Amino acid sequence: MAGQGSGGNVIAAICNFFIPGLGHLVQGRILGALFFFVTVGVCYALAATVVLAIVFWPLGALLHLISIISAARFRAGVVA
Repeated sequence: MAGQGSGGNVIAAICNFFIPGLGHLVQGRILGALFFFVTVGVCYALAATVVLAIVFWPLGALLHLISIISAARFRAGVVA
């Protein structure tokens, strides 16, 4: 992938929109994919228990949004 704003990053962001972490997996970032898939999944699962919905639904939605932005802004091979 060429860099931020490339077609690959757009595809990764769209993948993350549907399944958190899938876009990171498409980019080859396995640990990021596992992190977002598990944490967002756990937050949404805990939000499904109505008692914890007030806490975990917004947290899951925020992490889901962060995963989308993270995939869209990824630049491979950048050396500072």
